[in-house]
Amino acid sequence: MKKIITLSLFIVLTMTTYSQTKNFLDIPYLETSARVDTLVTPDKIFLSITIQEKDSKGRKSVEEQENKMANSLKALGIDLEKQLVIKDLSSNFKKYFLRQKNVLKTKQYSLLVHSGKKAGEVLMALEKLGIANTYLEKTEYSKMEDLELELKSKAVVKAKKKAEALTAPLDQKVGSAIHIQDTSTPYYPRYNQPRMEMKTMAMDAGEAQPLDIDFEKIKVETSVNVKFKISE
Repeated sequence: MKKIITLSLFIVLTMTTYSQTKNFLDIPYLETSARVDTLVTPDKIFLSITIQEKDSKGRKSVEEQENKMANSLKALGIDLEKQLVIKDLSSNFKKYFLRQKNVLKTKQYSLLVHSGKKAGEVLMALEKLGIANTYLEKTEYSKMEDLELELKSKAVVKAKKKAEALTAPLDQKVGSAIHIQDTSTPYYPRYNQPRMEMKTMAMDAGEAQPLDIDFEKIKVETSVNVKFKISE
């Protein structure tokens, strides 16, 4: 009895699938694809900053350097609670003569700024404090999701225009879409590999200010594949 029920269910599913496929193939349609892209300036720039204790006499502690860095960043208008986070904290134990131990600490931070000019100001401020171990970690665009949706809509409109251009010489009309496929590749934040060192030159710097230059623009693109009904 179970075998008969299973066989009957299989026949029904097969006939339904065949019917749907046949109906789809019986509809005159035109398939088009379209791609739309744009360039945007990143407004989320993440800088990696590392503070280290020096293995020398009269060294400055991580805490002392950290406080000076915090004061300099505040002077630049940076909100430390929102823009600065600790990424890593480590200690390096070294043995010396007379069984003495010295602890060398390292602290790593991630700082968020919103423009190339502000990133330059930060680098100059850190250079004055002797904190030069800084590199560009990644760049992002804060409204990426909204931008991608906007581009998808434009891509569908473009696909329909292509369909209309193809059917116009045949005196046919483009109807409603019967299938839409988003073939876009998801956007991922741009990480800089290998690490891009961003060290300033203290030599002959004087009172020079960083140029108001933005980072390389981010290319965002989207693509769709659409099937439209066509009629005489």
